[in-house]
Amino acid sequence: MYRTLFLGSFLLGLPVVANAFDNDVMPVPALAQRGQGRLALTGDFTVAFKGTGNPRVKHALDRALLRVEQRTGLTFARSSDGEYLAGRKPGDSSLVIECESLGNDIPALGEDESYALAVSPTQAKLHAANTLGAMHGLETLLQLVQSDADGWFIPAVSIEDRPRFPWRGLMIDVCRHWQPMEVIKRNLDGMALVKLNVLHLHLTEDQGFRIESKLFPRLQQLGSDGHFFTQEEMRDLIRYAAERGIRVVPEFDIPGHATSWVVAYPELASAPGPYVIERKWGVKDPVLDPTNPQVYDLLEGFLGEMADLFPDPYLHIGGDENNGVQWNANPRIQAFIREHSLGDNAGLHTYFNGKIHAILAKHGKKLTGWDEILHAGLPAGSVVQSWRGPDGIAAATRQGFPAVLSNGYYIDLCYTARAHYLNDPAPEDATLTDDQRKLVLGGEATMWSEWVTPETIDSRTWPRTAAIAERLWSPAGVRDVPDMYRRLAVVSRRLEEAGLRHEGYLDPALRRLAGDGASGTDLAALRVFVDVLEPVKHYERGRQQPDHTQFTPLNGLADCSRPDSAASRDFSERVEAVIRENNIDEGELNRLVETLAAWNSSADRLTNGLAAKSPRLEEALPLLRSWSVAIRIGRDSIESLRTGKAASPEALKSELAELELAALPHAAAELPIINSIRRLAVAAAIRDQRRALDDEAWLRRLNELTGAEKPATSRH
Repeated sequence: MYRTLFLGSFLLGLPVVANAFDNDVMPVPALAQRGQGRLALTGDFTVAFKGTGNPRVKHALDRALLRVEQRTGLTFARSSDGEYLAGRKPGDSSLVIECESLGNDIPALGEDESYALAVSPTQAKLHAANTLGAMHGLETLLQLVQSDADGWFIPAVSIEDRPRFPWRGLMIDVCRHWQPMEVIKRNLDGMALVKLNVLHLHLTEDQGFRIESKLFPRLQQLGSDGHFFTQEEMRDLIRYAAERGIRVVPEFDIPGHATSWVVAYPELASAPGPYVIERKWGVKDPVLDPTNPQVYDLLEGFLGEMADLFPDPYLHIGGDENNGVQWNANPRIQAFIREHSLGDNAGLHTYFNGKIHAILAKHGKKLTGWDEILHAGLPAGSVVQSWRGPDGIAAATRQGFPAVLSNGYYIDLCYTARAHYLNDPAPEDATLTDDQRKLVLGGEATMWSEWVTPETIDSRTWPRTAAIAERLWSPAGVRDVPDMYRRLAVVSRRLEEAGLRHEGYLDPALRRLAGDGASGTDLAALRVFVDVLEPVKHYERGRQQPDHTQFTPLNGLADCSRPDSAASRDFSERVEAVIRENNIDEGELNRLVETLAAWNSSADRLTNGLAAKSPRLEEALPLLRSWSVAIRIGRDSIESLRTGKAASPEALKSELAELELAALPHAAAELPIINSIRRLAVAAAIRDQRRALDDEAWLRRLNELTGAEKPATSRH
């Protein structure tokens, strides 16, 4: 109530236009209204703090002002030691920041993250209950900065904002492919920009043990290939995250995914060693032996050591994908299950979790794990992270456990931002009671690192994770996909300003792929080509490239393509606009023709030139041929629409067969435009039916003939 009254008090006299908030902010605020006028942004911009002084807010302000300078070219006043000037009188300042309290030094689940921001033509005022809200408000203010012919400015606006969910995370796997500190820090900067507040670090896995233990140094010495975070580095990272309002939750995966543990201590495994670090992916057999007291001796020491290192009260134990092979094959373990009336392997897993819960509780930590930990007897207060589906959320909350959703947010699987955006931890139609909904803490995007390197990881994480961040922050009714994509393109540039390399990695990668003999025109054609590609989805890449290992360079065609091709999406939307209408729009047809002509020029140049002589691009030839087929059928279909001369049923059948082959992936990449070309061909062939059908019936007919329930890039 106080914040609402406060906001109203300093908005008096500011004309507000209801429902007219049309800026590029992401996530969308809970409440926002556009005012009249604008606050000019010049080099004379000044800031004052009111109330409780707060070093973390000052540091956040410094970072924000630096980014504004880099974007605008303005230079703000500094003191002789280079610090931005602050502490001016509120009445004379361009921006006034007020925090009611300092908040926690280390962010905590459930802290008040709300803020109120009011911008008038004379002053901006940011009010927050504590540090977290003030930092979120600064990020919003930064996204509001824009320009026109009269200069830089912040539009007049009133915002009252708070998150929908308190747990909004990004999980980064640093094990399968090592991700060094600079990768994690720049991703923390991206997280802060879109108001994510949990960094979940997956630190142990079959392919690597990535954290220093001073009590058990063999763990990192034998299990990491020398790539791990020292404890001092981790303390620095935790401080860095806290400065940005982000909690760090560590994960030590047990009892399965345990190869890197038993490389150092084979006696802890459920089958005899020796063991070596795994270099490929998948579910492996090595699993800790829950019947061995030595397992708990080591985990008591290690987890206690990690509890001292990581201040967050939540500690993730993994608990996923134990295939049971070693437990089933060990007579002693099976006898233990019978003697203790545990029933089966699931009962043994619950027994293990109970032991680990007791260790964590002794050190003041709460057990968190993937949804496989949800067995009868799971200790109260444990947090379940569901990766296998919304049923996991329902099952966990039905039994009274807090839950976090990751199913549908697996960004490593290369689905589109649209797919992630429309996925919800607690959708309106979910069969959850009110009490269950209160237990849904939020969600986490997950970046598993089988198919990413420090060079490419940003391109698989951003900007799509910003769409997930909006789903977790903004009201549930914010679901306008076209507007999300419009703002996502802008936020992508803001992420670049913050240091992310999701776009910057590409040109060097293309030059390497093309080779030293490539001309500028060759590189331009290659860029056009990769811009219409996408990496294969789900777990298809493992089937496409089964021989790849931890040591295989990930710098091929699939690694240069992006998970959500803007060029293909734009083309598909324009195709839909043409085929939906009763009357053909000649202007839209011409734009499609121009796009196809440009693509054809690039395809010809690459097929008959660079790709034919470059060993690195030999893998591209099947896709280039498929692209040429799609272009030809697209151009023929447009000509048919223009002239009214439909293809014969036999010709259409032949075209669809060609497109079926063209849709096949090669080199772990595919052409998402194939579906739209297929729809274009069918629409041209049956155009004579259009006038007899209303819009709904026409689209239903197209979907029947193309095998699609709805177009993949529909605006609705």
